[in-house]
Order: sequence, then C-alpha cells, then structure tokens
Amino acid sequence: MVTAITAEEYRALAELRYRIRSFVRDGDAKARDAGLEPQQYLILLAIRGLPDGADATIRALADRLMLKHHSVVELVDRLEQGGLVRRMRSRDDRRRVLVSLLPRGEKLLEEVARHRIGELRSSGAELVAAIEALLEREPGAATGRRAKKIPKKN
Repeated sequence: MVTAITAEEYRALAELRYRIRSFVRDGDAKARDAGLEPQQYLILLAIRGLPDGADATIRALADRLMLKHHSVVELVDRLEQGGLVRRMRSRDDRRRVLVSLLPRGEKLLEEVARHRIGELRSSGAELVAAIEALLEREPGAATGRRAKKIPKKN
C-alpha cells in the first residue's frame, strides 16, 4: 500500500525547499561580499571540509561538488591564479593532482564560513523544524490524523 501525501507533508516539503534556497542565496551573497564567486567558496569549503584522510584531488572535489571533472579544473585554475589555492602532483601517483588552500584562501573561506555558521546558529531552528516535519514516523502524527492508504497498482 502506498500512503497518500498529506497537506502537512506538502507544506513541510515546500518549507524545507524555501529554507534551503534562502540559506544558499544568502551564502552566495556573503561569498560575493568577500570577493568570491559562490562556486569558488564551495570549492574552498570542500577542500577544507573533506573527511579526515581524504585527499583534495580534482576527482574528490568534483564528487563533493557534483560537478564534472573539467569544471573543477577550471575553478581550480581561477583559484590558483587568484592566489587562493595551490595545485601539486601527488608524490605517490603523478597522475593525481592535489589541491590545497593557501593562506589567502583560508582567510576568505573563514570569513564566509564564520558568517554561515553564525547564521545557522541563530536561525537554523526553522530549517531543522522543516526537516523534522518530514521525518515524522507516521504521516499525520503531528495532527493526530493518519494519511489515507492508496492501493498499489499492479
């Protein structure tokens, strides 16, 4: 049986999308205020925020940003020209290109990230509430109503 989507779930999904889009838009504006294009901020963040033990290779960054390899190469080219990152070949495998932040890149990243973290700490509850509204175990549980079940089509 497929459960019908409730009006509350549609509202919660719309609210979640609104909150995410607002967060992204505000982050893009803050990046621009710091002199970065939004994609440049995101790649700096991806480099700095990789899991422990992960290398900042072009492939890893492309995966994290959900971009094509050549797009990340172009972004890294521009960041390197701007003195924000350094690109080096791996000592172990010369085919692998490793990207690291330079002090100027660290400084700009920190400026934007500090603002983003502060914003989440002050107004992230609305984003969390939108997510929680969708993660309820039983549809309609918040209102005491259960969603209607719709029979599956064969």
